[in-house]
Amino acid sequence: MPLHTRSWPSALLVATLYLGGCAYGQPSVNGVAGAPASPSSTWTPPAHGVVPEPPQRITELPPDIVARANQLTLGDVIDLALRNNPVTRVSWSEARAAAAEYGSTRGAYFPSVIASATASRTKSVAVNGGQPIERTQINPSLTLSYLLLDFGGRGGTIDAARQNLFAADLTHNATIQATVLQVETAYFTYMANLALLGAERAAIAEAQANLSAAQQRDSVGLATIADVLQARTALSQEQLNLETIQGSLQTARGNLAAAMGIPANVSYELGPLSSAVPVRTVSVTVDSLIADAIARRPDLAAARAAAAAASAEIRVTQSAGLPVLTLGTTTGRTYSDPGIYGGGSYGLTLGVSVPIFTGFSRQYDVAAARARADVATAQADVLRQQVTTQVFTSYYALQTAGQRVTTADDLLASAQQSEQVAAGRYREGVGSIIDLLTAQTALANARAQQVQSRWQWYTALAQLAHDSGVLGTRGETPFPFVSDSGTPSSPQTILHP
Repeated sequence: MPLHTRSWPSALLVATLYLGGCAYGQPSVNGVAGAPASPSSTWTPPAHGVVPEPPQRITELPPDIVARANQLTLGDVIDLALRNNPVTRVSWSEARAAAAEYGSTRGAYFPSVIASATASRTKSVAVNGGQPIERTQINPSLTLSYLLLDFGGRGGTIDAARQNLFAADLTHNATIQATVLQVETAYFTYMANLALLGAERAAIAEAQANLSAAQQRDSVGLATIADVLQARTALSQEQLNLETIQGSLQTARGNLAAAMGIPANVSYELGPLSSAVPVRTVSVTVDSLIADAIARRPDLAAARAAAAAASAEIRVTQSAGLPVLTLGTTTGRTYSDPGIYGGGSYGLTLGVSVPIFTGFSRQYDVAAARARADVATAQADVLRQQVTTQVFTSYYALQTAGQRVTTADDLLASAQQSEQVAAGRYREGVGSIIDLLTAQTALANARAQQVQSRWQWYTALAQLAHDSGVLGTRGETPFPFVSDSGTPSSPQTILHP
């Protein structure tokens, strides 16, 4: 056939195939090659082609916090973390999605109603010399269908969605507790470094006094230049320690800002402690705390809900091999020109679907669902064992931390007395610079240990509250403590400083 006699659809198809074959190759994106030219070359994205980083969501403290930005309490820090930390937003969004999915599955108990309409314009060819027939037709219809019986599939789907909702909400609760623990740990670390900074400045002042004393004694011939050099070396060492602590303090400040969900360069300061929380001993036993944790831990409850959801999925897969009974009805009307083709219509159906054989796939689906349920149950059991171990470990860590506070206090008192004696002996000319520097080094270490032990006790207390599942959204640790008289006190809420 000559080319000019071909129909235009055929020519278009030939041209498309030809151009498609010629155009094959690496695609470009906005004028830039879609991939690097070689394994050793980098790829440059096109201008305005890559989604840009959105502007910082939070560039400053919330308005209700700005007024006290230089006096933030632990409650303020926790409040900022719960509002701004993206981890809590993730778990909250997942909880809302699970709730919406549960609402969606409940729609299976209601009939579905679908309205539709079609419009057509037709023209038939002439037959036996007659005239062509033209017809316009509009067909609106309404279809209703309802699942009468599926032997547990619908109920199993809804139960699984309900348990998934419980799991998501409980996971959100666990995320909140984990966020509170994270920000408290960062807060205590920052405060510990701040206290260490003060202790180190005191050590520097003492080292400077030692250097002055050594220089004075050297000037009158009561000491040698070796005393001056040793005192100067000790001062340099303390200044180096100060610089190290200052660096650690800034790192702790950045970690605290990250825990609060704000940029590290946002200006804020923590307020001084009004009074130290007394270091006390928890009066409850570790066995009772373990029992409470098993009952209260939201992550363990979420694991149990996930296991229940997996068990509900067994019913869903089992129902796939059983009959399904459905009811349906359709009503509609045809509007036509000419009108002889118009009129109303309706239909009522009662359907039964019975699966006979599907290549054993349903049997395998049921076996897989049962195995997944066993996995979820075993994971809950594993978490239960981990909870027991965590509570046991954190309980005795708190006991040890409390003992360390007492020992550190005694150590500091002894080191202060030893330093006073050594300083007095050196001033009187009967002691050596080595004895004085050794005593002051021991004093500086005792100060650091005393600071660290107390803040470690605060951290251990928060860890035990978290592991027991009772850590509150304001940092509360509602444990009964032994009073100062040695008798157990009634349960009370102990707020961290």
